[in-house]
Amino acid sequence: MKRLSAFLLCVGLLASCAATHQLTTADTASARRDILQVLTTQTAAWNRGDVPGYMQGYWQHDSLVFIGKSGLTYGWQRTLENYRRSYPTPAAMGQLTFSNLRIQLLGAEAAQVVGRWHLARPVAGDLQGHFLLVLRRLNGHWVVVADHSS
Repeated sequence: MKRLSAFLLCVGLLASCAATHQLTTADTASARRDILQVLTTQTAAWNRGDVPGYMQGYWQHDSLVFIGKSGLTYGWQRTLENYRRSYPTPAAMGQLTFSNLRIQLLGAEAAQVVGRWHLARPVAGDLQGHFLLVLRRLNGHWVVVADHSS
């Protein structure tokens, strides 16, 4: 029985080691740069009043989830429609900035970003809050698969 337990323990450890991809410092730095570029591209699109361009940073799938003050929204198209309804004009959109970003890789294909968002809107009044994004690398590109913004 001890031999069987030891054998199963070794097999489990080997399987665990084989399944875990250790990220090198270069891999980590590259992933963080790529993720930061997604956020930078989204900010630029938002600030020129381009909601569909902003949405390019999100996973174009029905399983995308956005959690905001109105609750849960599933799907890329519904999230786009909500953004268009909430921010119908460039003045309503304002100028977006992200700050206090903390990018944490959860593995080679997944990451989370915690940060602060701020919309400078001189006419409509500023808005601000915090967010938690979950990103995955799909088809070689990092995309937001879950967004919890408050």
